[in-house]
Amino acid sequence: MAYLSAMTLSIGVWAQPIDQEGLDFVIEAERLGVDSAWVPEFWGYDALTPIAAAAAVTDRIKLASSIVQLGTRTPAMLAMTAMSLQRLSEGRFILGLGTSGPQVMEGWHGVPFSQPVTRTRETIEIIRMVTSGERLVYHGEIYQLPLPEGQGRALRSAAPPVDVPIFIASLGPKNLHLTGELAQGWIGNSFFCKTSDIFFDGMRAGAESVGRSLTDLDLSVSVGVEITDDVEEAARRHAEGFAFTFGAMGSASTNFYNDAFARQGWGDAVAEVQRLWLAGDREGAAAAVPTEIGLQQNLIGPPEEIKRRLREYRDCGVTTLRLGPAGDTLDERLDALGQILDLVADVNAEPAA
Repeated sequence: MAYLSAMTLSIGVWAQPIDQEGLDFVIEAERLGVDSAWVPEFWGYDALTPIAAAAAVTDRIKLASSIVQLGTRTPAMLAMTAMSLQRLSEGRFILGLGTSGPQVMEGWHGVPFSQPVTRTRETIEIIRMVTSGERLVYHGEIYQLPLPEGQGRALRSAAPPVDVPIFIASLGPKNLHLTGELAQGWIGNSFFCKTSDIFFDGMRAGAESVGRSLTDLDLSVSVGVEITDDVEEAARRHAEGFAFTFGAMGSASTNFYNDAFARQGWGDAVAEVQRLWLAGDREGAAAAVPTEIGLQQNLIGPPEEIKRRLREYRDCGVTTLRLGPAGDTLDERLDALGQILDLVADVNAEPAA
């Protein structure tokens, strides 16, 4: 798979093709020229079944999981599913992986949250052994295949070898290094253009440790989109939504999003939001999120302002924006998406700074 240079922005969309409207959104996004659709997984619908449905009704758009939670399936099962989706989509599937967090893994799946970086590495190595047609013999810290002193045999996939691009959702330094070392792309969030090196330096070091460069990765970042003249109101509304991220997306001692924001200079603000949330003051927590977070984590404003922000993403090295266009109806979301694609085309036609 060829990836775009850092001077061009590719556009993906968040998608949940679990009903006809969700499928229609992906179909129309493809028609508009969107490059990729990214399907989430948390504690509702899974990511992979909807991708199979979307593959059946589309022809060109890439279909990515964002993300499959590591530890919820064996590495071999993940490899089998990835090979199936790659066949169904005729080569358009991207396997996006991430470790999630202890609240989801231990509370929802009943799987111990331990050694996340090692689990990521071993899972990817096993998946690549399976998808490349190797006989599966693996001796890691977490996975032993076949099981020692068991009755299992070292098997080779009965399906033909296939290339499955793997992207990693990573925020911490060790996992960012691993992303640069092993992955074809990065599923990024909690990202500010002005502190991009907090993320990119670790991935660059990982890539260079194996003879690659950062430009070998597709660096994708998640952003909401709202085209509006009332920038302050929209930014405030988007900021308040981060109260759940800072207060509930993790435990009191483990919240990878909070850690990522803290490394970019938002530590005191995030800690206060979390304190208020955990104390039961949800409204106070929402009010405590700085408006600037809502503004800088999304594309908000009139067209010229959004074009300026798009240039910031392009020029700092982001290659793909995963968009969530605003709108209460399918038509409203598609209209916003069409507008943003026009703005992206204008920016991509300009020389980079």
